[in-house]
Amino acid sequence: MSRIGNKPVQIPAGVEVAVNGTHVAVKGPKGTLENDFYSKLTISVEDNVLTVSRPDDERETRAMHGLTRALIHNMVVGVSEGFQKQLELAGVGYRVALKGNTLDLSLGYSHPVTYDAPEGITFEVPDNTHINVKGISKQQVGQVAAEIRSKRPPEPYKGKGIHYVGEHIRRKLGKAAK
Repeated sequence: MSRIGNKPVQIPAGVEVAVNGTHVAVKGPKGTLENDFYSKLTISVEDNVLTVSRPDDERETRAMHGLTRALIHNMVVGVSEGFQKQLELAGVGYRVALKGNTLDLSLGYSHPVTYDAPEGITFEVPDNTHINVKGISKQQVGQVAAEIRSKRPPEPYKGKGIHYVGEHIRRKLGKAAK
C-alpha cells in the first residue's frame, strides 16, 4: 500500500494545474512545468486538491503511485516557491565569482574552471566561498549542484573541495595515526 500516493496534493492560490489524461501541466508565479506520467494511474483535480489513484495493487502500479504523487507535489512546490541547493568551497585559494550566468571557479587547478547555467537555473554568490543554485525543477537543481560539486569533490584528509552546506565529510587521520 502506497501511503505517499494516497495523500492529496494541495494546490496553493496562484497555481494552475491542467490534467489531460496522464499529462500534467503546472503553471505558477515562477514558471511552468509539464510531465507525462504512468498510463495506468488516474489523476484528478477537484476544489484545489489533486489526487492520484491506481486501478489495482500490482507491484509496478503501487511503486508508480507514490512516485507520481511525489513528482506532482514537487512540480507544485517548484512553481510556487522554487528549490535551492547551497554549496560551499573549502580550501586555501578556493573561490568563486559570478560573471553573468557563468560561474568562475578557482579550485587549485592550473586553470580556472567555468560552469554555465542551464536554462531555468540561476546562481547566487553571496560571498566568494558560497554558491546558491536556484530553480523551479527539483531534479534540475539537484543535478546542477551535483555537477558543480563534481568539479572538486571534498577529500577526506583536509576536507578541501566543494560540499553542500551542512554535509558531513568523513575525515581520515592520515599517516600520522600509527
